[in-house]
Amino acid sequence: MVGSAIWNNLKSRGYENLVGRTHKELDLTDQVSVKKFFDEEQPDAVVLAAAFVGGIMANSLYRADFIMMNMKIQCNVISEAYAHGVQKLLFLGSTCIYPKNARQPMKEEALLTSPLEYTNEEYAIAKIAGLKMCESYNLQYGKNYIAVMPTNLYGPNDNFHLENSHVMPAMMRKIYLAKLIHDGDWEKIAVDLNKRPVEGVTGEGLVNTNLTNLTNENNSCNPCNSCSDKTLDSFDSGNSCSSQEKFSNSPILGSNNDSSNPCNPCSSSNDSNNPCNSCSSTNDSGNSCSSKEKVLRVLSKYGIFDNKVVLWGTGTPLREFLWSEDMADASVHVLLNVNFSDIIGIEKYSSVHYGASTDGAVDRNHSTGRGGAIPSLGEIRNCHINVGTGKELTIRELSELIVKTVGFEGTVEFDASKPDGTPRKLIDVSKLHSLGWHHHVEIEEGVQKLFDWYQDSLK
Repeated sequence: MVGSAIWNNLKSRGYENLVGRTHKELDLTDQVSVKKFFDEEQPDAVVLAAAFVGGIMANSLYRADFIMMNMKIQCNVISEAYAHGVQKLLFLGSTCIYPKNARQPMKEEALLTSPLEYTNEEYAIAKIAGLKMCESYNLQYGKNYIAVMPTNLYGPNDNFHLENSHVMPAMMRKIYLAKLIHDGDWEKIAVDLNKRPVEGVTGEGLVNTNLTNLTNENNSCNPCNSCSDKTLDSFDSGNSCSSQEKFSNSPILGSNNDSSNPCNPCSSSNDSNNPCNSCSSTNDSGNSCSSKEKVLRVLSKYGIFDNKVVLWGTGTPLREFLWSEDMADASVHVLLNVNFSDIIGIEKYSSVHYGASTDGAVDRNHSTGRGGAIPSLGEIRNCHINVGTGKELTIRELSELIVKTVGFEGTVEFDASKPDGTPRKLIDVSKLHSLGWHHHVEIEEGVQKLFDWYQDSLK
């Protein structure tokens, strides 16, 4: 998302000699491949926008992946940049580096002053290591590596995966799908799920359901469809069971166990004699459940229902959001106009600036040719730059904004049994402002722009 935005920003400024690689083209966790890339391309400047990222669920589940993958990416790129004489490097981190209970708004000086938020601790530690690498290469080797810490980003090419994406795109997609279910628009549901596969429905998931015929599916073979021979998206006013009743009483959602209800012949019973008990989670290709029912069952795991969405947490945490193209503009501004010396206010900050060589081997038994920091300058730290808007809203307020943008008329509920994450994450952007940059896109405009982009991506 950010890498493509930075690329486009540079192009718009007239820069043509750009070199980039997608993840498929270059695995940055592979040290040999990264070295080969630097050997061949010999870049003058490097923007490290790649990272292994995800939302609160992914961070909680895949802790080893988050710390190891990000550390590999950073170590490989920064070390090879140094080895190949790169003078200017821009490292993109995240404001999750700050302590869970840091004083708000968070200044750069809040780094490492108290414990981190547990749910994203591994990612935060990796990003802290990255910014410290930049800082340390500068002080020892006289480099000009700058770390910027963006707040929560959103924008074109965002990740809309229901489990691994960040809060805004995940929330937007859930609300959009819940609306489509209520509208009975299975054609758009099929397009969405085929464009971005959901495990258990498309792709390499549990069911591998083929959605291409979803909109034309006739569920007459399903004993659960005894209320009508029409498909679940029927809105026939003469039908004795409404579409809403069919959804709310489906064996997938199981919200009504009234066996006398003609629309609910499918109870949650495990009775093997129940003809509707074929709607299990089995992968048997002969399962009489319709593809629609499989879709509904899987989406319900992500809190997506007919005209209802259930989100994690209480909705009270406060978050700041920055449009990705604004982040790109800030990044390019820093890349072109800001040096490490501007940030710390010291022109010569390494012994290299006074003639120390850097051509010696890294060996703890001798110190020849290894550059060196200058202890007499005192402690030089917190040299990174916060990038954001300096404005915030609650997760509940964000959901209300998305509901309005999507045109959703259902309900949004919050599951307080699930974690909230950091209670508040507002950053102080005074350093960035002093360096000559302010944001342009406000959250209301940005949410509309993101939804427009998402819908265009489905065409």
